[in-house]
Amino acid sequence: MMQRKPEVVGKFLQKIRLLSPLVEEHRAAFDRDRRMPKPVFDALTECDLLRLWMPESLGGPELSPLDFLEVVEAASELEASVGWIIGNGAGMSRAAGYFPTDVSRAWFADRRSFVVAATGGVGTATRVAGGFRLTGRWPFASGIHHASKIMALCAVAPPAGESEPELISCYLEPSDVTIVDTWQVSGLRGTGSCDFEIRDRFVPGEHVHDFLNFQPAQSGLLYRIPTVSIFATSISAVPLGIAGSAVSTFAKLAGKARPGSKATPGEREVIQDQVGRADAILRAARAGLHEALGELMAAIDGGGQRLIHARVNFRSSVSHAAESAVRIVEMMTSAAGSIAIFEGCGLERCTRDMHAAVKHIAMSPNNYILAGRVRLGLAPGTSRF
Repeated sequence: MMQRKPEVVGKFLQKIRLLSPLVEEHRAAFDRDRRMPKPVFDALTECDLLRLWMPESLGGPELSPLDFLEVVEAASELEASVGWIIGNGAGMSRAAGYFPTDVSRAWFADRRSFVVAATGGVGTATRVAGGFRLTGRWPFASGIHHASKIMALCAVAPPAGESEPELISCYLEPSDVTIVDTWQVSGLRGTGSCDFEIRDRFVPGEHVHDFLNFQPAQSGLLYRIPTVSIFATSISAVPLGIAGSAVSTFAKLAGKARPGSKATPGEREVIQDQVGRADAILRAARAGLHEALGELMAAIDGGGQRLIHARVNFRSSVSHAAESAVRIVEMMTSAAGSIAIFEGCGLERCTRDMHAAVKHIAMSPNNYILAGRVRLGLAPGTSRF
């Protein structure tokens, strides 16, 4: 189990609180421009919020995954798109632990370094002298307008006699890709999660690693967590942050008397009941997610069936946390009434952002099937869990 760093986390949480005026100033730009406003992105880099999983040996904080969840949830409560960018960007700062020190130092020397990962599609990689040539199109490249490196998931044709292609992670320069302006969506608009294309571009072999099975350069536990598990971890707390924002927003509304009434909505028992239930659901979802993640980390070194159980249980806890968060937002918007549909109400944004966030495959209900199969003594049925 990794040691937690409450003092370091406290400093990051304070930085997030201090970002509130800047985020509020640029909030309209999130929806209008459909990407992270540059002043906000610059502030995230200045606060080192995009380097949370950088190895300590390279000057990073190397936060434990549990500390990471706490920071991402707080950022998502401030603004969902900010939490999403931190989750994805800081999540990919772990790549500094995958490559030799000289490569990692070159890539991450600048605190503005921001690796964008695209695993929602699979491109084609052809072996050539010194590396690979890539072609393909990938969706959901969150933050790509600010990327310093782009990781594209590709398949290499299998050797003779093998049926399964090899999946590899390929790291390219932004100049190697063409951004396709597809991010015309209802929620998480500020993430700028556009598609991108690559047409026959070369990537050197030293900038490639196996997607599922590879030996990281850093020995820390963080860098040995299975690839699919760590991808899910990076954004799993975002719905919880949105749910927390919904409860806080509603609590403020409930404290104001409506026209024609001296009493506030918060004085009614039915409202008190809904807020109390929402808080309890949020605490339970967070506790379940953190417990499952702790069990996963404890099982890494032992491997075997315990690790398989821990991996599928963590994935189902991610889905459960997402479903719980959706329920909380629906409870708060229902209790608020018609005001919740207006753009000037924070609940309207919470609703849009929540329903976009939980569409991520990491939160899919299919995770319950994986957990159910293993609980029934069956194999997971896939290697990507």
